[in-house]
Amino acid sequence: MNFLSHFYFDRKSDNCYLILGTMLPDLLKNADKTIVLHPEKLHHTDSAVNSIIKGWNKHLEVDRYFHSADFFLQHSHELKKLLRPAIESSPVKPFFLGHIALELILDNLLLTTQKITVDDFYDHLGGCKTPVINEFLVAAGLKDTAIFFKFYDGFKKSRYLYTYAETQQIAYALKRICMRVWKDPFTPQHEEAINKVLVKYRESLLNNFMSVFDEIEGKLTN
Repeated sequence: MNFLSHFYFDRKSDNCYLILGTMLPDLLKNADKTIVLHPEKLHHTDSAVNSIIKGWNKHLEVDRYFHSADFFLQHSHELKKLLRPAIESSPVKPFFLGHIALELILDNLLLTTQKITVDDFYDHLGGCKTPVINEFLVAAGLKDTAIFFKFYDGFKKSRYLYTYAETQQIAYALKRICMRVWKDPFTPQHEEAINKVLVKYRESLLNNFMSVFDEIEGKLTN
């Protein structure tokens, strides 16, 4: 799941460090794909750091349930088939695109149906203190935390997730993600074709997309 879908499960929490923890596996991956941390069994003397660890573990739990759900398996496969002709001659793998496209559509639907707000998401991140985050990263084994904070500060400043509410921007968001792996993933023609597929598929999910969130919420241990 993507950032906002993870946020959904803790949308009522007042613990910014727990919420940050649920984002950190993906934030770190985006900051530098070579960063690999495994803080799952860490325990710290600082309760705020422990909240980050708890959030990290919840992220892994949510992703495990999501990727094994029939909803994910069915719709990522269907999107893969629909997107394959739209990206003909592109280096991007249809399976990868179907997976990421579904996650972005879910984020968009959460926003456009007012299940969550981006303001709340960024307010929580803004409430977390840098020394606490740094302490977590060091305890988890990251030697050069400056790499992360350079990305993280830009992530917060750009407020990029607001664009996820704009259905026409989903194809562009997909392109940005694919550019981390492929230098020139799509032509303008690819983007136009992708957008047509995604807009139509989004409409088909509008009435039942919450089923996967309800299913996962029923399985979560805390």
